[in-house]
Amino acid sequence: MIEGVLLTPLKQFLDARGKVMHMLRSTDPHFKGFGEIYFSTVYPLAVKAWHLHKQKTINIAVPFGIVKMVIYDSRSDSATRGEIQEIYLSPEDYKLVTVPPLLWYGFQGIGTKTSIIANCATHPHDPVEAERKDPFSPEIPYHW
Repeated sequence: MIEGVLLTPLKQFLDARGKVMHMLRSTDPHFKGFGEIYFSTVYPLAVKAWHLHKQKTINIAVPFGIVKMVIYDSRSDSATRGEIQEIYLSPEDYKLVTVPPLLWYGFQGIGTKTSIIANCATHPHDPVEAERKDPFSPEIPYHW
């Protein structure tokens, strides 16, 4: 487990009409603040990587489909520097992944359906605050 990354099991409430899927509440101990929430999709086998935020914490859940999330720690002062963490997200294993600033992360769609990723971030999107790398950058020791 990479230092600072938090996995929180999430609740789903199912009845004959459908279900409610919790994600994040302001009363949760891991809630750091609200900047924006958005949804993105990832197609089967497609890769969306690498992203790093300098200031914001992200909170990721996958309410539809299956996604492999990969996190890489390049922080010089971290006890887990150089480590890779793979996390599979889906409604069948429903959880919240909280990623603090300064960690590289990316996603790959798994299965045959387009997946939906929900992100509740502590700050609104700011392109100056984020960094990106090519998914196949040799600077990150991971092969999609």
